[in-house]
Amino acid sequence: MSWLDLLNDLESGHVRAATQDEHGQWHANVDVKKGILEAFKNGNNTEFAGGFVDKHNLAPRGFSAQDNVRMVPGGSAVRRGAYVAPGTIIMPPAYVNIGAFIDSGTMVDSHALVGSCAQVGKNVHLSAAVQIGGVLEPIGANPVVIEDDAFIGAGCVIVEGVVVRQGAVLAPGVRLSATIPVYDCVNERQLDKGEAIPANAIVIPGSRPSSSTWGREQGLSMSCALIVKYRDQHSDASLELEEVLR
Repeated sequence: MSWLDLLNDLESGHVRAATQDEHGQWHANVDVKKGILEAFKNGNNTEFAGGFVDKHNLAPRGFSAQDNVRMVPGGSAVRRGAYVAPGTIIMPPAYVNIGAFIDSGTMVDSHALVGSCAQVGKNVHLSAAVQIGGVLEPIGANPVVIEDDAFIGAGCVIVEGVVVRQGAVLAPGVRLSATIPVYDCVNERQLDKGEAIPANAIVIPGSRPSSSTWGREQGLSMSCALIVKYRDQHSDASLELEEVLR
């Protein structure tokens, strides 16, 4: 498949940068990521309206009323090779990078970033200033995945291939990466490194004492995330979060 065919297939949703197996585990589509990198190599810098310069073959996408995507005016951009499903709302300014997948009914709020190859499910709420990290290299690295019905609070940062399972709720300011530990206060355990945020978990920012003796003597603490509750399938995400934060 040529890189041009690949970009078209990504935009139509026929191909994705990551897929889920029968056990629910997500895996990077290495061929897709190679094709995206090939598109970069074959692009030449060119000028676009408004004084912008980028690869000639990766221009921002446009939408029509028939696409049923609300791209509200005010400085947002969806790059070539990203899929945005009907029923999606993108508030300004927001940015969706190449290879990203956003499923139907999802809200991408102001100042939100959906990075390259990131996968966002149905009916997800990405609140203002949410940063969903992207990854093209290394080729085999998994992108960030936000599954259906998740609620991501304002200012959350999710990077390094973290998976947030269906229906999970992240309070404002939660930081998740491969090295930030997550503690399940309900089941009294620490999640394994690389383990997904469980379905329907309600997660808030937390801190833990420094691991060094000197750090503890100075009263220093390090970032972590805390699962403080699990919601049932019928509970309202925003109401559950408000109750937890009171």
